[in-house]
Amino acid sequence: MATGRRCAWIVLVLLTGCASAPVVVPVVEPSSRNEGDVTCAPGNGDIELPSGFCAIVFADRLGKARHLAVRDNGDVFVAIQGRKGGIVALRDVDGDGAADVRESFGGLGGTGIDIHDGYLYFSPDVAVVRFALGDALVPASAPEIIVGGFPEQKTHAAKPFVFDGKGNLYVNIGAPSNACQEVDRAPGAPGQDPCPLLEGYGGIWQYRADGLEQHYRQGNRYATGIRNAMALDWNDEADRLFVVQHGRDQLSEIFPRLYDDRERAELPAEEMFAVDDGDDFGWPYCYYDHLKGKKVLGPEYGGDGKRTGRCSNTGEPVVHFPAHWAPNDLVFYDGVQFPARFRGGAFVAFHGSWNRQPFEQQGYQVAFVPFVEGLPAGAHEIFADGFAGVRDLRSPQEARYRPTGLAVSPDGSLYVADSVRGRIWRIFYRGQ
Repeated sequence: MATGRRCAWIVLVLLTGCASAPVVVPVVEPSSRNEGDVTCAPGNGDIELPSGFCAIVFADRLGKARHLAVRDNGDVFVAIQGRKGGIVALRDVDGDGAADVRESFGGLGGTGIDIHDGYLYFSPDVAVVRFALGDALVPASAPEIIVGGFPEQKTHAAKPFVFDGKGNLYVNIGAPSNACQEVDRAPGAPGQDPCPLLEGYGGIWQYRADGLEQHYRQGNRYATGIRNAMALDWNDEADRLFVVQHGRDQLSEIFPRLYDDRERAELPAEEMFAVDDGDDFGWPYCYYDHLKGKKVLGPEYGGDGKRTGRCSNTGEPVVHFPAHWAPNDLVFYDGVQFPARFRGGAFVAFHGSWNRQPFEQQGYQVAFVPFVEGLPAGAHEIFADGFAGVRDLRSPQEARYRPTGLAVSPDGSLYVADSVRGRIWRIFYRGQ
């Protein structure tokens, strides 16, 4: 059996299980009640929102929730991380804004999830698969492999994805490395030049959205030099892909002669890129220093924290965020419920830092970036906060919640998922 087909078979077995008994799911219709009937939760379910907004707890205790997808009828699908994670399907039956019915399926955990042309697409770490959607909450048919054969990775293994509306699928393949050193994260170790990982990792690959059993090597390397882009979405107004990258770590630990701990905590910026076919954004050779306002050459490749060198030829960010906030999802707001200034803008979910010690950890919030005519029109602002639940957070293990997933409902409300206890908030605008 060919390697690609063997991998596809293994994924299908893990997703469907070996039992032949059909899954029995209650056939219940989603509510048609107006969202104006919804009563928001006291304290917005433990988060802080701008004036005029409020939230309900749509679902809770789902496990390590990752990305979200919302069907036209309001059903919500949540990817759950872990070998036995799978997908949770949620439905609001009585119209109170919270899920009344939940069913799990899929069996194998993952991160990416979306709906396209009547199918629910889902990505465990080594494949992208799809389920045909029917009238029931849970798909009745077995999944089909769309892209398979991705190598197993110990780090940056998730395969989030997005569609462009023209029949193309874009998949992030994160690099299993910090900066492509000869010995990963070893103090003083030089970088591999050229970096061999860029042949199959560290970028965005393009596939056919409806092609079956494509091997991951058959895709078009759409963009390179992106360490790991967990957050990506297609901007219909710009007809363009946007991603937010997880920047590199540990500058002072690896090169203490060049950087102190404060510089390690504050560098490099997390970068949002507008991505076109053939772009190169510079990883692992370059990083963006927002304090200097430019790309600089990494110390593994002869940089001193000041020189730009060959990084002058790599793509620049269209927006930058503070270091190590860990952007985990991006969604462009295409609803009409929120005020006009939000329409077309970008929401970014930040999972939060682990590597700013001995200083306070940061992130753990949802930011908003205004867009006009498909391009950023200002700096980011904090939209939803208070997830960490700790004023002086020193470790991510102390955080009460960590945002991981975003989705816009057909009614224009915004869903936010958390990976700590598996809470999902649904945010509404109620007016001033």
